[in-house]
Amino acid sequence: MRNLIISAALVAASLFGVTAQAAEAPAAPYVELSNPVPVAVPGKIEVVELFWYGCPHCYSFEPVINPWVEKLPADVNFVRIPAMFGGPWDAHGQMFLTLEAMGVEHKVHSAVFEAIQKQHKKLIDKNDMADFLATQGVDKDKFLATFDSFAIKGQIVKARELAKKYEITGVPTMIVNGKYRFDIGSAGGAEQALKLADQLVAKERATNKAAAN
Repeated sequence: MRNLIISAALVAASLFGVTAQAAEAPAAPYVELSNPVPVAVPGKIEVVELFWYGCPHCYSFEPVINPWVEKLPADVNFVRIPAMFGGPWDAHGQMFLTLEAMGVEHKVHSAVFEAIQKQHKKLIDKNDMADFLATQGVDKDKFLATFDSFAIKGQIVKARELAKKYEITGVPTMIVNGKYRFDIGSAGGAEQALKLADQLVAKERATNKAAAN
């Protein structure tokens, strides 16, 4: 009986010890993907933002992330990818990919966000999109032709496949070099998310440098 009591005490002590250790080591603010995803431009460190025009958190992130993107060093490639979870997500994602293919997305990016988030335009129908974008200087006929093109269908498939590989469940989500996934919540805020991105970029840069030597 005495031995059983001692054994129980030892088990309890070991359990408490494990609990204490877990408390001392908080979870990392990012997830390291078990299957890294190849980057779009080999030789550059990639930072991806998965977003949706209809996401209020993505809209709030814009004034923080955009100045950061403008200051990124030459060895970092920033990529925006639309998350496409069905319905309006798909419509807005296809609009983004169309504008990107036309080389005008960066010119109307803020205007599209404002239209959906502040003016409460749905912009789900392609003709409504074209009418609005025409007010922003985008060629209406060219937009509609590109929107329904085979090339855009291919880009949609690619965007969906990447989102699956990144294993995202919401937006905005960031991926560094196809390896590390995190969001504003896990990072502790918008500014913290970008600091974390900087740290992971530096980590990848050091890894690449060590591998080259």
